[in-house]
Amino acid sequence: MVRIRLRRVGLKNQPSYRIVIQDSEKPRDGRFLEIVGFYNPRTEPGSITIDEARVFEWMSNGAKPTESVAKLFRTTGTADRFARFKKGEPVATLTEEAKAAEVKRSAPATTNR
Repeated sequence: MVRIRLRRVGLKNQPSYRIVIQDSEKPRDGRFLEIVGFYNPRTEPGSITIDEARVFEWMSNGAKPTESVAKLFRTTGTADRFARFKKGEPVATLTEEAKAAEVKRSAPATTNR
Protein backbone atom coordinates (compact mmCIF):
# COMPACT_ATOMS: atom_id res chain seq x y z
CA MET A 1 0.00 0.00 0.00
CA VAL A 2 1.25 3.47 -0.87
CA ARG A 3 1.24 5.97 1.99
CA ILE A 4 1.81 9.71 2.32
CA ARG A 5 4.09 10.02 5.32
CA LEU A 6 6.73 12.14 7.04
CA ARG A 7 10.43 11.49 6.45
CA ARG A 8 12.74 12.98 9.07
CA VAL A 9 15.60 15.18 7.92
CA GLY A 10 17.78 17.65 9.78
CA LEU A 11 20.40 17.55 12.47
CA LYS A 12 20.23 15.91 15.86
CA ASN A 13 17.67 17.72 18.04
CA GLN A 14 16.67 19.90 15.05
CA PRO A 15 14.09 17.85 13.16
CA SER A 16 12.32 18.88 10.02
CA TYR A 17 10.31 16.61 7.78
CA ARG A 18 9.67 15.95 4.12
CA ILE A 19 6.20 14.83 3.13
CA VAL A 20 6.84 11.88 0.82
CA ILE A 21 4.95 9.24 -1.13
CA GLN A 22 6.30 5.88 0.03
CA ASP A 23 5.45 2.19 0.14
CA SER A 24 4.14 1.38 3.62
CA GLU A 25 6.57 -1.53 4.02
CA LYS A 26 9.69 0.64 3.56
CA PRO A 27 11.48 2.09 6.62
CA ARG A 28 10.71 5.68 7.65
CA ASP A 29 13.86 7.10 6.07
CA GLY A 30 14.09 4.52 3.27
CA ARG A 31 13.43 4.76 -0.43
CA PHE A 32 10.48 6.91 -1.46
CA LEU A 33 8.61 7.58 -4.70
CA GLU A 34 8.21 11.36 -4.61
CA ILE A 35 8.58 14.39 -2.35
CA VAL A 36 5.33 16.37 -2.22
CA GLY A 37 5.97 18.76 0.64
CA PHE A 38 7.97 19.97 3.61
CA TYR A 39 7.13 20.53 7.29
CA ASN A 40 9.26 22.42 9.81
CA PRO A 41 7.80 22.26 13.33
CA ARG A 42 10.61 24.38 14.82
CA THR A 43 9.27 27.68 13.48
CA GLU A 44 6.42 29.51 15.19
CA PRO A 45 3.94 28.70 13.71
CA GLY A 46 5.23 25.57 11.99
CA SER A 47 5.90 26.09 8.28
CA ILE A 48 4.17 23.69 5.91
CA THR A 49 4.64 23.57 2.13
CA ILE A 50 2.57 21.12 0.08
CA ASP A 51 2.35 20.50 -3.69
CA GLU A 52 -1.39 19.91 -3.63
CA ALA A 53 -1.76 18.98 -7.30
CA ARG A 54 0.60 16.02 -6.79
CA VAL A 55 -1.06 15.08 -3.49
CA PHE A 56 -4.49 15.07 -5.16
CA GLU A 57 -3.18 12.88 -7.97
CA TRP A 58 -1.63 10.35 -5.57
CA MET A 59 -4.67 10.30 -3.29
CA SER A 60 -7.02 9.80 -6.23
CA ASN A 61 -4.85 6.81 -7.23
CA GLY A 62 -5.24 5.26 -3.77
CA ALA A 63 -2.46 6.68 -1.57
CA LYS A 64 -3.51 7.10 2.06
CA PRO A 65 -2.02 9.70 4.43
CA THR A 66 -0.74 8.64 7.84
CA GLU A 67 -2.36 10.13 10.94
CA SER A 68 0.27 12.84 11.33
CA VAL A 69 0.09 13.84 7.67
CA ALA A 70 -3.72 13.82 7.79
CA LYS A 71 -3.52 16.23 10.72
CA LEU A 72 -1.24 18.52 8.68
CA PHE A 73 -3.66 18.30 5.75
CA ARG A 74 -6.54 19.36 8.03
CA THR A 75 -4.44 22.26 9.37
CA THR A 76 -3.62 23.58 5.89
CA GLY A 77 -7.06 22.89 4.42
CA THR A 78 -5.76 20.30 1.95
CA ALA A 79 -8.24 17.70 3.21
CA ASP A 80 -11.21 20.01 2.54
CA ARG A 81 -9.89 20.90 -0.91
CA PHE A 82 -9.41 17.19 -1.73
CA ALA A 83 -13.04 16.52 -0.81
CA ARG A 84 -14.06 19.32 -3.21
CA PHE A 85 -11.71 17.84 -5.85
CA LYS A 86 -13.49 14.49 -5.56
CA LYS A 87 -16.82 16.25 -6.13
CA GLY A 88 -15.53 17.65 -9.43
CA GLU A 89 -13.86 21.03 -8.88
CA PRO A 90 -10.89 21.64 -11.18
CA VAL A 91 -7.37 21.25 -9.77
CA ALA A 92 -6.25 24.65 -11.05
CA THR A 93 -8.74 26.62 -8.92
CA LEU A 94 -7.97 24.53 -5.85
CA THR A 95 -4.18 24.98 -6.18
CA GLU A 96 -4.61 28.75 -6.66
CA GLU A 97 -6.70 28.83 -3.49
CA ALA A 98 -3.99 26.85 -1.67
CA LYS A 99 -1.27 29.28 -2.80
CA ALA A 100 -3.33 32.23 -1.60
CA ALA A 101 -3.87 30.52 1.77
CA GLU A 102 -0.14 29.76 2.06
CA VAL A 103 0.81 33.39 1.46
CA LYS A 104 -1.77 34.48 4.04
CA ARG A 105 -0.49 31.91 6.56
CA SER A 106 3.17 32.89 6.10
CA ALA A 107 2.54 36.65 6.50
CA PRO A 108 4.49 38.00 9.49
CA ALA A 109 2.46 38.78 12.58
CA THR A 110 2.49 42.37 13.75
CA THR A 111 3.34 43.15 17.33
CA ASN A 112 1.92 45.96 19.39
CA ARG A 113 4.47 47.96 21.33
